[in-house]
Amino acid sequence: MLSPNFAVLGSLINIAGCIAYLSDTLKGKAKPNRVSWSLWSVAPFIAFGAELTQGFRVQSLITLSAGLGPALVLAASFTVKKAYWKIKPFDWYCAALSVLALSLWLITGKGDIAIVFSICADLLACIPTGFKAYTHPETESASAFGAGFIGTSIGLLSTQHWTFPNYAFPAYLVILNGGIACIITLRKHVKSKANANL
Repeated sequence: MLSPNFAVLGSLINIAGCIAYLSDTLKGKAKPNRVSWSLWSVAPFIAFGAELTQGFRVQSLITLSAGLGPALVLAASFTVKKAYWKIKPFDWYCAALSVLALSLWLITGKGDIAIVFSICADLLACIPTGFKAYTHPETESASAFGAGFIGTSIGLLSTQHWTFPNYAFPAYLVILNGGIACIITLRKHVKSKANANL
């Protein structure tokens, strides 16, 4: 188990990953899905506010970085023409379900059920980006999600008390970031191999 202070390092790595994605967005390499990145910024900010009402802990920096990074990427998508992914009806369905889960999270208040709804909201927000990572991996940044995987892993390992509220959301973020990074990397490899065989 790491010192709680390692949560600071994890937060900085998370932000560095989002800055890498932001840079790729400004260069036109990455095209963020605004549905995913909007919701990814909202939920952590709400959670961070809720954490502050219970007293600041250094692990709260992981939650703050999980909202701040996506907010920066979202802002960057508005500064460069065509630096975003065209939103389709499927994306709106996922957004509506995510907002519903987020609303249920807020209504339920504290407790394990609220955490489950927050994870559901985040996962539903992820579906459009996960699908895009599979079909168009060239529009995503494996390094950004890889950094998210490393940062949230460090944050998770700095957990001192292994109760569901302390580890559930960070553990989910480890799986999510690692999974998307793997999808992007593998699909880019498959596509480049297919192009080489043409």
